[in-house]
Amino acid sequence: MKTIIQTENAPAPIGPYNQAVAVQGELLFTSGQIALDPKTGQIVGTTAGDQTKQVCENLKAILTASHSDFAHVVKTTVFLKNMNDFSAMNEVYGKYFGESSPARSTVEVARLPKDVLVEIEVVALIY
Repeated sequence: MKTIIQTENAPAPIGPYNQAVAVQGELLFTSGQIALDPKTGQIVGTTAGDQTKQVCENLKAILTASHSDFAHVVKTTVFLKNMNDFSAMNEVYGKYFGESSPARSTVEVARLPKDVLVEIEVVALIY
């Protein structure tokens, strides 16, 4: 069974997709999150570090709404506009995932929605 996850504490989708989808009440797949403020719809931050913080706050809201958290994330994919921003992103990312860091892929891409610097998607266990 597939359950659509929607919370007002994270940005509304800007296209034909959902914030996240839960499968069988066990796995959660989020859409890629960018640094949008859920209240204003505006991009937060001009640096990769600042944007990563907002991205993680958006992911936190979706995880919470889905009965999960960062400790239950098993895989992330990070998309960076510039791989030179890896250290700045990684410093903030580490504060959210800590010692329970999941498997991760990080790739540089030519462009991201709304020309942000960072986008992150996660797969998590629902507890």
